[in-house]
Amino acid sequence: MEPVIKSIQDKKLVGQRMTMSLEDYRIGKLWRTFSPRRKEILHPVNTDMISLAVYPPDYFRHFQPSTAFERWAAVEVQHYEHIPTDMETFDLPGGLYAVFAHKGLSSDNSLFQYIFGTWLPPSTFELDHRPHFEILGEKYRNNDPASEEEIWIPIKAKAAPDKTDHS
Repeated sequence: MEPVIKSIQDKKLVGQRMTMSLEDYRIGKLWRTFSPRRKEILHPVNTDMISLAVYPPDYFRHFQPSTAFERWAAVEVQHYEHIPTDMETFDLPGGLYAVFAHKGLSSDNSLFQYIFGTWLPPSTFELDHRPHFEILGEKYRNNDPASEEEIWIPIKAKAAPDKTDHS
């Protein structure tokens, strides 16, 4: 399963966030709080929902399931105006992303194992320290094996190996 490599511009998001870890993964609570209120957000770019993760700088280098990160439930907006109570803005920086199509349950982690264990290591890319996100579009269905979403992994070109002659 090869990704599509896409470059995006900065995006403006409005939503709610929660700190969690993989050991204490409370994404269901976050979405149960956010989903009933998303129609309160003015000037959405489209009907897609965005599930976004902001990881600490060494999260993947020293991976521990107990390490906390920030998870957002959000929508992209044209501009920040009249932000609903108990919601916040988030400026998603643009850049290069590997975009993977995922069909199946969100709880199926096999695609992430493929991305980080099989695809990324031999590729010409490495992780970039920017947020990771999923776009939950028209074909997304929570807890449905026919559900479809896009997984966006921030990447950058691998640094060229140092070819300095040390002899």
